[in-house]
Amino acid sequence: MKILYALQATGNGHITRANELVPIFKKHARVDVLVSGTESSLKLNFNVKYKFKGLSFVFGKRGGISFFHTIRKVNFIRLFIDIWNLKLDDYDLILTDFEPISAWTAKLQNKKAFALSHQYALLNENVPMIKKLSFIHKLILKFYAPVKEGFGFHFTEYDKNIFFPIISKNVRRLKPKIKDHYAIYLPAYSVKKLKKIFTKLNNFNFHIFSKEVNERVLHKNLTLEPINSKIFSISMASSLGIICGAGFETPAEAIYLKKKLLVIPMKNQ
Repeated sequence: MKILYALQATGNGHITRANELVPIFKKHARVDVLVSGTESSLKLNFNVKYKFKGLSFVFGKRGGISFFHTIRKVNFIRLFIDIWNLKLDDYDLILTDFEPISAWTAKLQNKKAFALSHQYALLNENVPMIKKLSFIHKLILKFYAPVKEGFGFHFTEYDKNIFFPIISKNVRRLKPKIKDHYAIYLPAYSVKKLKKIFTKLNNFNFHIFSKEVNERVLHKNLTLEPINSKIFSISMASSLGIICGAGFETPAEAIYLKKKLLVIPMKNQ
C-alpha cells in the first residue's frame, strides 16, 4: 500500500501532528509526504517528497493575518500549475491535513482523499460554532482543502469521526511542575509589541517564543527564545500558565499539562 500524506505549513500544529502520525503510517505502508506553505517554524522529522509554495496565511505584527502579505506571497498561476501537474495515480490513499494542493488535485482527478485535521471537525454540524460566521471564513473552511470524508480532531468528541487532539511524545513524557514564569507563544504579534506589554507586568516573569528571535535574550522580566519545540514544551511544563493564540495544538498541550491557559484570538478569528 502506498500513501500520500499532505500537510500545510501555516503555523506549527500541522507539523507537530505529522511528526506523530507519519512514523506510525510508515510501519504499515510506503509513505510519501507533501508539504505546502511557508509559515511554519518547526522542522519535520522525515524526508519530504513534494514541497510547494502553496497558499499560506501570513501572520501580521498586530494580532491578525496580514492579508496584504498573504496575497502578495501567493503565486496563483504557480498554484494552479502545481495542482494540475501533481499525479496521484500511484497512491492508494491520500491523507490531507487541510492541505489545498493535494485536496484539489484529488478532486480534479476523481481520487478519494481523506482528511485528518482540526479544520475538518469544524465542518461537522454537531460542532458548536458562532452564529454569525463570516462569509469568508465559511468559504475558507469549505473550499480551501475540499474533502468529503475524514477524521477530525477537537477538544470534545462531538461525533463518531471526531477525536481528541494528538499530543506529541515530547509533551506526553514531561512531568509538569510550577516555577515562576508564564510561557508565551503569540506568532501574530511582533516581539516589539510583546516586550512593550509584558515588561509593564514586572511582578511576573515571561518566556516569549518568537521566530523573530535567533538566540536567547534576557530583557528585564522577559526571556526571549527562538522557536524550538523541545524548549517550548519544557517551558510550558514548568510554567505558572500559558498565553497563546486561539489555535488548537498549543491550547491542547496546555490542557493536557493541566496548566492555566489564556488564549488571544487573532483579529476576525
